[in-house]
Amino acid sequence: MLKRKLGRQGLEVNSIGLGCMGMSWAYGGGGAEPENIAVLHRALELGVDFFDTAEMYGPFTNEQLLGKALKGKRDGVIIATKFGFKIENNAMVGLDSRPAHVAEVADASLKRLGVDVIDLFYQHRVDKTVPIEDTVGAMADLVKAGKVRYLGLSEAGVDTITRAHKVHPISVLQSEYSMWERNLDAEIIPLLRKLGIGLVPYAPLGRGFLTGTATRGDEYRKDDFRFTDPRYQGENFDRNQAIVAAARDIAQRHNATPGQIALAWVLAQGDDIVPIPGTKRRAYLEENVKAADVKLSAAELATLNAVAAPDKVAGPRYTPRGMASIDR
Repeated sequence: MLKRKLGRQGLEVNSIGLGCMGMSWAYGGGGAEPENIAVLHRALELGVDFFDTAEMYGPFTNEQLLGKALKGKRDGVIIATKFGFKIENNAMVGLDSRPAHVAEVADASLKRLGVDVIDLFYQHRVDKTVPIEDTVGAMADLVKAGKVRYLGLSEAGVDTITRAHKVHPISVLQSEYSMWERNLDAEIIPLLRKLGIGLVPYAPLGRGFLTGTATRGDEYRKDDFRFTDPRYQGENFDRNQAIVAAARDIAQRHNATPGQIALAWVLAQGDDIVPIPGTKRRAYLEENVKAADVKLSAAELATLNAVAAPDKVAGPRYTPRGMASIDR
């Protein structure tokens, strides 16, 4: 995989990273630790050098898992983690981006990861009770202290990004972005390019829907995000199959899979974009990494853009409660 630059501060990673969330949280309880570690080690063998986690995943257990898997294998690896939630009794009970909390969380994440420095430290969600200037100021103090190398935001809007970047250079925005979720196109991506901020899309496979292997939401476990994902429900699920069908048709021409086409679409949107598809299985990891070799033609991109246009996608990306956490 070719290197891509994320921001203007010197952060470079290979073109496809690995989102580790699903190994511990959100998709049916995670996977068995031995297989998760095998996936992480296989990722290193395949050239993946960018691993994404967060204190909230578990909570806490995903950072511990990543730290265990990467022990003795730290060279050349970029570790990203996120803070921003108030966690009590192993449950998220709100947001907390107060400067004092930022410092506490960074120290705790360093310990769980077993590292001396966090390569990329994101605010997971914007806490509107704390001025972003205060939060980023605390994050910048961590850079000065040598505990963090680069700063990021997640699901932040135009005003927040602009204000944050004035306090300290923001290297990366992590937000949901994929063939069927293009909420960033109109304002956010132009702003990122103006300011020199890279984009790390999470859920680039539509939480698995775009692979063509998904089933209806009510067929998943109740602790699986997809159980309530609006795009997986009833008529929405049926209508969204047209997107998968188009990806499958193009995939046949490339001897590829629909998921690889979905990732190739993301990669084609700019060399300042690095998706982080997640998986708990080595076979899917290998499939995702090979997507870097798929080059879509202008006509194929146009076809995908048309079939997955915002007015063609059925259902919002989150429930109302989830959408309330998005800074727009």
